[in-house]
Amino acid sequence: MGTGRTLNKKPISRPKKSEGERRRRQKVQKARLAKLGVDKAVVAKMQPLVVRTMLRRPKKVVAALQAAKVAKVAKAGK
Repeated sequence: MGTGRTLNKKPISRPKKSEGERRRRQKVQKARLAKLGVDKAVVAKMQPLVVRTMLRRPKKVVAALQAAKVAKVAKAGK
C-alpha cells in the first residue's frame, strides 16, 4: 500500500506554526529562566535566542549565577 496523495498534501501533513504558540513558548521559557534565578528585568530584555541558549544548560546558568554572587560578596568584603 502506498502513502497516497491524502497524506502528502502540505498543510494537512505538517501544520503551520502560529504566532500565538510562539509567544506562549517564549513566555514559558522566560519564566523557566527566571525560576533558575536570573533577574526578571534582565530576562525581559533578553533576545529569544539567548534565552533558549541559556536553557540548554540550566546547571551552568545556576553555577554562573552562584559564582557571580560569590564574587560580588567577596568584592564588597574588601
